[in-house]
Amino acid sequence: MAAWSRLTCGLVLVTALVVAGAPRAYAQGGQPQAPEPQTPAKAERAEPFTFADFTWLTGNPRTKDFPLHTKAVTGEFRLDTNFTYSFNHPIDDTITGSSEVFRSGEVQVTQLGIGGDFHVDNVRGRMMTQFGMYSQTTPRNDASTARGQWNLDGAYRYVSEASGGYHWNRLHGINVDAGIFMSYVGLYSYYQFDNWSYQPSYVSSNTPWFFSGVRIQIFVSDRLKIEPWIVNGWQSYGRFNKAPGIGGQVLWRPNGSVSITTNNYWGSDTLGNPGRRRVHTDNSIQVKYLDAPNAGLSKAAFTFTFDAGCEYGGGVSCGGGSVGTPSQTFLGFMAYHRLWFARDRLALTVGGGAISNPGRYLVLVPPVNGATAASGTPYFTANPGDEYNAWDASVTFDYMPSQFVTFRLEGNHRAASVPYFAGEGGVTPPGGNAGAPGSVVPDFTPDLRKSENRITIALLVKF
Repeated sequence: MAAWSRLTCGLVLVTALVVAGAPRAYAQGGQPQAPEPQTPAKAERAEPFTFADFTWLTGNPRTKDFPLHTKAVTGEFRLDTNFTYSFNHPIDDTITGSSEVFRSGEVQVTQLGIGGDFHVDNVRGRMMTQFGMYSQTTPRNDASTARGQWNLDGAYRYVSEASGGYHWNRLHGINVDAGIFMSYVGLYSYYQFDNWSYQPSYVSSNTPWFFSGVRIQIFVSDRLKIEPWIVNGWQSYGRFNKAPGIGGQVLWRPNGSVSITTNNYWGSDTLGNPGRRRVHTDNSIQVKYLDAPNAGLSKAAFTFTFDAGCEYGGGVSCGGGSVGTPSQTFLGFMAYHRLWFARDRLALTVGGGAISNPGRYLVLVPPVNGATAASGTPYFTANPGDEYNAWDASVTFDYMPSQFVTFRLEGNHRAASVPYFAGEGGVTPPGGNAGAPGSVVPDFTPDLRKSENRITIALLVKF
């Protein structure tokens, strides 16, 4: 971790020494959000990641036009509506174990986002609202809000992204931003429109969707980005303990058919246990091996993601654990293969993955009797060393008549080594939640199963 600290300090120092230049507004991944007038520069530099079309990537929106673009604002509208049916038939319509799908047998708005990118001179900003299911489900997975006052989960509940920053036209661009922004860990985007499937595998679904803090984007060339982070913690509005989280991303796209990403993180993210530390590495490759726009099979690509991590100190160990200090680790992968047809209007994606997470420190807490990440629940413990292994598979069919809309049909199978998914009896006590969130209710036992099959129909809009 000393190496990470030296790297972060060095990059911060480099950024501080840069002088201001002609501005450009960049998206999260470094691509311009939309064309905008530029001040002539003495030496032309290629804008990052614009040497090829990367809209085929999962985690990237496929839109190429920006109808809400003006000189100062590139507006953005997103709507994610889905109907999911679980073949476990939960009586309370509750789906557990997902950070994307939450109710069965109902039409639900997962996300309504209105916002965009703002760019005036070399000052930049981005914001996106968060209405719908995400406004309730994402904050409940953040345990840091239980430390201190001022109701942080309420303060940020309706915001998925909010940041301001500054751009220097040095190298191929340097950005410094502060606020809430997407984390990149797990490859998939927080927004389903951008992804090849609706329900990502556990490696993505269980890792953080957002960070609160400061990021520094350094575009070393038009093909390489180095991005340090100084953040509050692992998907947290506040700090879990005294230590902040640090980490960063390296993104390399050597050509238009390959994208390689590595993300690394270190922090103290167990509420009330400042002696416990977490390390995590997330690594992905995406490869497009066919591109024939006028053929029946117009495009083909695959992805592979591998994650590893552990917690140490505070009663647990990274490896070789004992009864007194159990080993607490995370190992996981996911892989997807996608075929596009009919000039990219149709697509078929198959994939899945698996994780092993003894200690369950990255396992989403089932909402038994209203349980949250902060409350936990005795019905599904997360004690050091508690077993948890899981795997999943999915098939996704997309119909995309316009670059701004996707009609999606998906089938999912998910399984775990311990009872985890809501069964027919559901996870809600008779008469509704009772007592403190997650607490034991007399004469009530949640119906948790080891597997789940479901289908999802979704309408996804982005322009």
